[in-house]
Amino acid sequence: MSEHGIRDFHRAKTKAAERLGILETQALPRNQEIEEALRERQRLFLADSQPQSLQQRREAAVEAMRFLAVFEPRLVGAVLEGTADEHSAVCLHVFSDDPDAVTLFLHDHGVPAESQTRRLRVTRADQAEYPVLLFAADGLPFDITVLPRNALRQAPLDRIDEKPMRRASLAAVEALLSGDDDSDQLERMLANASQRR
Repeated sequence: MSEHGIRDFHRAKTKAAERLGILETQALPRNQEIEEALRERQRLFLADSQPQSLQQRREAAVEAMRFLAVFEPRLVGAVLEGTADEHSAVCLHVFSDDPDAVTLFLHDHGVPAESQTRRLRVTRADQAEYPVLLFAADGLPFDITVLPRNALRQAPLDRIDEKPMRRASLAAVEALLSGDDDSDQLERMLANASQRR
């Protein structure tokens, strides 16, 4: 995942298992264990470059969130969690009951975007498919998932721990960038942003 920029846990596990000749899927690590190993690898081997990659992506996230303000964007994923590296896209959730509105907004502002879809778990039993817009700006990849407005109140489930995804508003991301060392205050901001989703 770290060397090739693979962000899909299942695909990364399958690829690694094939390379190592492991056939027993029960022997594969849990997503949480992989996330912890990625953090440790970054701490040990990427301490000189990873913080700069993360900072650059958080700054780009703030710009993108201001640009997309009408769609109430929330930062998600590795850039929020602090594990972003040079392979990481800036991942945002935006909200509109008309998914084409986001595509048209980007088009009207001269931002060419590739369209895809993504399955997200809404509950432990239910999944739904949502539009995704991919584009690059200033050499950085962006991954924008378009969710209905009512999804502001209930985030999809995280692929690692199956709890509602952590999402951050513009104010919370700006607090991250300001170097706010008060981690308890930041956690409260993220929790409050989560409750207002």
